[in-house]
Amino acid sequence: MLAADLVWPLRAAQSGAFTLEDEAAAPEAAVVSAVERPVLLGYAPDAPNGRAMLVLGGGGYTALMAGREGVQVARWLNGLGYHAFVLIHRFPDAGTSPSAPLVDALAAMVMIRESGLADQGLGVIGLSSGGHLAACLAARYPAAWGTAEAQRPDVMVIGYAPISTNAKGRTIVPNKPPLPPVEKQVLYDALQPDVQLLPDPPPTFIVYAGNDPVVPAINAQRLHDALRDAGGSSELHIFADAPHGFALDTPDRPVSLWPRLCEAWLRQVGFL
Repeated sequence: MLAADLVWPLRAAQSGAFTLEDEAAAPEAAVVSAVERPVLLGYAPDAPNGRAMLVLGGGGYTALMAGREGVQVARWLNGLGYHAFVLIHRFPDAGTSPSAPLVDALAAMVMIRESGLADQGLGVIGLSSGGHLAACLAARYPAAWGTAEAQRPDVMVIGYAPISTNAKGRTIVPNKPPLPPVEKQVLYDALQPDVQLLPDPPPTFIVYAGNDPVVPAINAQRLHDALRDAGGSSELHIFADAPHGFALDTPDRPVSLWPRLCEAWLRQVGFL
């Protein structure tokens, strides 16, 4: 699956099952349009550093940019020595529940930790909606959804994520209509990590575009301030001019330097 070295189905399934928008697309360009059974795809480094990263791509919780924001990110991390695991999680819709993506992400964290491939630490990197999901790993699980054991990452890298501006009462667009499907809006209303952070959150690298037309940069400031107030620390970068979804392949602009800045930060916080 997507040229992965390891394929681990979640939730005791015999196999993962998902649909690609274009079956002929290269793994680096893959887009997942539907997920029947979630799966964790592992990519191994040539020179392991004893640490691993969970990779959460975006797609607005209705698709997954498994290539640009998953496989490409995993291979960049491999070059730094990390085992990288791309999660193909379920979407919140009528066939699952609002909690499905977070349940899958928590299960993925457990699987990676139990694998022995992250003995020196396990971090998470999430872009766009995947960044929202990543931040939720450092936040309280909604009591209305039951109970779940926390799986605090050791570091977080969050890019252009809608941390809370999609939640009812916290949008910056007047009279913004609810996001379809219903389960997706319920997810955003229930999961607002900037106001639900657990104490002692992990060191966090935050990167956004100041002129992002899809996800306002106020999300970056909200998360940065929340991490500080909860006793954590964050490295915040807001680039003046970059498209939403800049990922790793937006050349010839200052934002293309963010992976190098992130690498330097990972070294600074002792995770590389």
